[in-house]
Amino acid sequence: MHGYPCRVYHLCMSHIHANPKKLLARVRRIGGQVTALEQSLMNGAECVDVLTQIAAARGAMHGLMLEVLNDHLHAHIADEPEQAARTAEIEAVTQLMKTYFK
Repeated sequence: MHGYPCRVYHLCMSHIHANPKKLLARVRRIGGQVTALEQSLMNGAECVDVLTQIAAARGAMHGLMLEVLNDHLHAHIADEPEQAARTAEIEAVTQLMKTYFK
């Protein structure tokens, strides 16, 4: 499921479900930043103010990505006992990062 080589999908996502409140709080803050950006655009804010809000939202998304990626690397690569599964996970993360850094 979702391209992950885990035998049981529940185990793939266990590191995310370990602390969903923390991740959801981050997502809600990002949502607030995007809403503020939308309001700025609708209200004709100055370019620098809009750019600052864009940078803040991007930084928040980047921080969320790094947090989830770090947990994923530990759970599905560093702690994975099977070499084939580690190799498949490395390939999946590599493809993800190619998309992320476009």
